[in-house]
Amino acid sequence: MPNIKSAKKRVKVTARQTAENVSKKSRVKNEIKKFNAAIAAKDITLAEQLLPTTVSIIDRAKSDGVFHANTAARKVASLSRLLTNLKAE
Repeated sequence: MPNIKSAKKRVKVTARQTAENVSKKSRVKNEIKKFNAAIAAKDITLAEQLLPTTVSIIDRAKSDGVFHANTAARKVASLSRLLTNLKAE
């Protein structure tokens, strides 16, 4: 445990920020799971509705610093590819 006042504050702040980041990552994962469930059910209309909201949540997490820009781009590209492949079937 830190003895210096500023170090004690950093411990508190870091704990709060970590909790927020975990929450944001969890939200992204849940939205991706919903999208993947729609793809697995071959429900094109639901997948088309979920894609913009999922991309928005991923972009928001990226801008908040939870994800690196390339990671967010990779996630968005893979989701888009799944929808495109489903439409092509």
